[in-house]
Amino acid sequence: MQIQSTGESPAFQPLYRQIKTLITQSLVSGEWRPGESIPSEIELASRYSVSQGTVRKAVGELAEERLLVRQQGKGTFVASHAEERSQFPFLRIAPDGEGLRELTARLLDLRRVRDSASARQLALAPGSGVYVLKRILELNGQAVCYEEIRLPAPLFKGLTAAVVLEHECMLYSMYETRFGVRVLQAEERVKAVEAPREASAALDLAADAPVLQIERVAFTYGRQPTELRRSFCDTRAYHYRNTTTS
Repeated sequence: MQIQSTGESPAFQPLYRQIKTLITQSLVSGEWRPGESIPSEIELASRYSVSQGTVRKAVGELAEERLLVRQQGKGTFVASHAEERSQFPFLRIAPDGEGLRELTARLLDLRRVRDSASARQLALAPGSGVYVLKRILELNGQAVCYEEIRLPAPLFKGLTAAVVLEHECMLYSMYETRFGVRVLQAEERVKAVEAPREASAALDLAADAPVLQIERVAFTYGRQPTELRRSFCDTRAYHYRNTTTS
């Protein structure tokens, strides 16, 4: 059997891993968009000239990695932030006492700039443009986080404040539905710092007030960085919460 692929050959891997790679390539190319169903296991087995069991194992790993979602009786779908219950899927800040009743975001500014350091972190060519988005997250009606977000302009052509507001500042859903960019994972660094001037003004804090700084890099397929985010959070009545599984 010979598996045809337009990308690099996934040789020297178990057969199901080769199929997994080819399915992922179809996700990257946009053949199957977020929220859409993919072909059945029988159809994929025929397409790749392998057994249905091999396809099932490949699809199973992609489902475990949350790239695909299996729905009993309906089929297998490309995972989508638009379908998730949480529109802020990586938010880790929560109230100390009462539960989170309301979460909104307020856009402060959006502009395209030349930022060589950010371009390098986003794996862009030198001189590429970067969008800088500034906003405030409000939890239960209180301004809690000031955020500066940098996005690669080549991936987000046509991004405007009107587009952000149209999506109610739900960024990951906007990335996906408007620009075809799905965030798959994020890495964060957390540190206590003094609030910088712009953050303290946005959150109505003293200039030297302590805040929690969260630096995040978000990735899409192939670990391509798609977002740099720096958040400054007022944790006097809030805390950073994370859940891990073994």
